[in-house]
Amino acid sequence: MAKTNPLQFIQQVRAETAKVVWPTRREVVLTTVMVFIMAALTSVFFFGVDLAIRSGLSGLLGLFG
Repeated sequence: MAKTNPLQFIQQVRAETAKVVWPTRREVVLTTVMVFIMAALTSVFFFGVDLAIRSGLSGLLGLFG
């Protein structure tokens, strides 16, 4: 791999950064809200699974214990 001097490196970084398409504020807000919604749904789902497993094990242990 060819080495570049620091000035060329900085120029290349600036050129690549100029190609980046940054999200709009609306896109950022919508995706952030969606992440929070999905995190909440996931936590509710796993709470329900945990509750079902705990209840099932308690019932099973109550029969034999």
